[in-house]
Amino acid sequence: MELCSILGIEKPIIQAPMAGVQNWELAAAVSNSGGLGSIPCGMLTLEQVLSEISHFKQHSDKNYNLNFFCHEMPVIDHQALKVWQEELAPYYQSYSVSPPSDISGLRTPFNAEYADVLQPIQPPIISFHFGLPSQALVKRIKSWGTVIISTATTVEEGLWLQENGADVVIAQGREAGGHRGMFLTSDPLTQVSTTELLESLKHELSMPVVAAGGIATHVEVREMMNLGASGIQVGTSYLLCDEAKTTALHRQAILSKSRTTALTNIFSGRLARGITNKVMEDLGFTTDKAPQFPYASVAMAPLRSKAEALGCSDFSPLWAGENRNGCQEVPASHLTAALWGNGFA
Repeated sequence: MELCSILGIEKPIIQAPMAGVQNWELAAAVSNSGGLGSIPCGMLTLEQVLSEISHFKQHSDKNYNLNFFCHEMPVIDHQALKVWQEELAPYYQSYSVSPPSDISGLRTPFNAEYADVLQPIQPPIISFHFGLPSQALVKRIKSWGTVIISTATTVEEGLWLQENGADVVIAQGREAGGHRGMFLTSDPLTQVSTTELLESLKHELSMPVVAAGGIATHVEVREMMNLGASGIQVGTSYLLCDEAKTTALHRQAILSKSRTTALTNIFSGRLARGITNKVMEDLGFTTDKAPQFPYASVAMAPLRSKAEALGCSDFSPLWAGENRNGCQEVPASHLTAALWGNGFA
C-alpha cells in the first residue's frame, strides 16, 4: 500500500497523538505492532522531546511520528484573561482556590529551536496540527528526508496543505475527539462527517488521505478503506489500553454509556471534542469569553487540579470521540491487530 511505503510501516494504521494521556510507551506498542505510533510533543520541553525519542528507540526499532502544534501565539491579552477569571470566580470560591498568578503549561508551536534539536536525529515522520509551520521550517524538515503529515477539516484546508508541503493529509471528521485541526476557519458549521470529508478530499487531492474520526472497530476500518482511504487514524479506542496514561477519572467517563460528547472551547480557546461535564454544561460548551488558544487553559488549571484531587472530573478536558465502542482495557498491540484484522485484498 502506498501509505505503508511512504511511512515505512506494515499496517496503514496511525495512532492519533494524544497529549496528556500518553507518552512514548503507547507509540512504541503501536509501532511494534506494525502501525505508526505517535508521540505528542506540543506540551513538552526540548529536553522532554529528546527523552521521549530516546525511550522510544530503546524499546522499538520501528518508525515513529512526532506531533507538534503550529498555531500562531497571540499576544497575551491580559484583559481577556481577567474577564475569563471573573467568569470562573464562583468556581474558585466554591473550591477555595485562587486564580493562577502566572502563565504556564501552555501548548507551544513548532519553531526553529525544535528544528535545531531534531536536525541531528532526523525523525522519520513529523505531523502537525493547525496547519503547517513556516515554509522555511517545512523546507528544512524535508531536507532531512522526513515525511510531513498534517490535518485537514475542510477541502480548502486539504488543498492548502497539499500546496504547502504536506506529504499525507489526515481527514479529520467532526466525530473525532480532541482538538479540531481547523486552521483556515473557526466556524463549526464547516465541519463535516469523516465519510463526507474523505470522499471530498479523495476527489480533490493527489496525495494519500487518511480517515480520522468515529473509527473504532475493524468493521469501520474496512468501511473507510473501501471508501478509498489510504489509511486510518485512531485515537479514542487507544485511551483504555494498558500503555495509555489516561487518568482513572477519564477512564470512568469513557466507560460510562450515558455520557455523550460535545465540542467546546472552554478548556483551551479552540474547539475540541470531549465527554460532557459540569463546566461545559454550565458555560454553554462554547463562549466568546474564553481567551484565545492556548491561554484559556491557564485559568482552568487550579480548578481542574483541586477537583481531580477530590475525585471529580467537572473541570477536566475529557477528550474523546463520538464513538467509544472500540475502547478496550487491553495491550495496544491487541487493539492494533483487532483494528486491522486479516487485512484487505
